Amino acid sequence: MSKPLDISYLPPRGKPLGTNSYFKFGASILIPILNLLSKKVWQGGENIPKSGPMIAVCNHISYLDPLTFTHFLYRNGRAPRYLGKASLFRLPIIGHILKGAGQIPVERETTDANRALHHAVAFLKAGHCLGVYPEGTLTRDADIWPMKGKTGVARLAIITKTKITPCAQWGAQEIIPPYSKKIKFFPRTKVFVTAGEPFDLSNWYGKEDDPAALEEATEFVMNKITSLLMTMRSGHPPQVRFDPKKSDLPRIGNFKKKKA
Repeated sequence: MSKPLDISYLPPRGKPLGTNSYFKFGASILIPILNLLSKKVWQGGENIPKSGPMIAVCNHISYLDPLTFTHFLYRNGRAPRYLGKASLFRLPIIGHILKGAGQIPVERETTDANRALHHAVAFLKAGHCLGVYPEGTLTRDADIWPMKGKTGVARLAIITKTKITPCAQWGAQEIIPPYSKKIKFFPRTKVFVTAGEPFDLSNWYGKEDDPAALEEATEFVMNKITSLLMTMRSGHPPQVRFDPKKSDLPRIGNFKKKKA
């Protein structure tokens, strides 16, 4: 049985909203590193609500992009909360900072993952910004387009009637390629992050237990992200979105990592 988590659902405070001493400490170390690695090309900051509950969704293309996404939200007035994979929280020092900054460890593909919805609802009721990657893991699409999303974010937005702010980013995968840990330091890489206008899922309110409705709402969310991504990269998304459930690839984890 998992050890109960000591989680605070107090309303967000500080500036940026939701920050605390741990968050500021992490930011003071990581932001200078991000500025050395990348050139920021940001748009849509005016679409980030300055207060109140919000769900910010984004595509997932690199191990680096949680930092570039958080940097964007942080500089636009919100210190986000994430439901992150538990293995990160077991790392020395990093895990302590993550917990101190209010982030929540979740064991994916287990019964613990079902608790994620409870934590997320509580954070939103308190007025926090919740950052979500609807794909649940790095995209498996061969051309790095968003793949089929998981229905959790749609269910969350429907239950809480919270607006979703769609975001997309591109460029982080040039610094750390998908499923790689090799870092390209020079030259500095342009990292694009754009936020679109917030929207709700009112067409699906009351249907949080309807699997077909959740799939439809999730695809609506993924289309919003993909549309933003199309403004910052070349090529066209596939007509049929990559679905990990219909492939031979594992649903989570680094499928490119060589097995011992």
